[in-house]
Amino acid sequence: DCHQYTNRTCEECLKNVTCLWCASSGWCVEYPVRRVLPPADLCELHSARWGVCWVNFEALIIAMSVVGGTILVVLGVCCCCCCCKKKSKKQAFLSVRPDKNDEREAREREKRRVRQEERRAEMKSRHDEIRRKYGTM
Repeated sequence: DCHQYTNRTCEECLKNVTCLWCASSGWCVEYPVRRVLPPADLCELHSARWGVCWVNFEALIIAMSVVGGTILVVLGVCCCCCCCKKKSKKQAFLSVRPDKNDEREAREREKRRVRQEERRAEMKSRHDEIRRKYGTM
């Protein structure tokens, strides 16, 4: 029973892990298991000790919030870095290996170039024939 440690030391009270020490009143009470934080009428957060005497609930909450926030920020940064890395690898892969559209466009460009060369050669031969016919060669 935790009440028997009231008005003794914090260390004696907290030997039993189910006990909560209130530094301002010197009470040793059962920890309210149904609630995460002890209610203010039982003991205020800055006076409540549980587990160890040197950390109060207020400092514990702040420390856990800072650690949790830091972990979330680090995870977010890691996820962003991984996504950016995958995108850059994918873009590098795509730039090295042309896709089907690029290949099709290149073939069409080559066909147009060949047709244009044929037309030029045909026009040149016609012009040469006309020059020969009229003796301007």
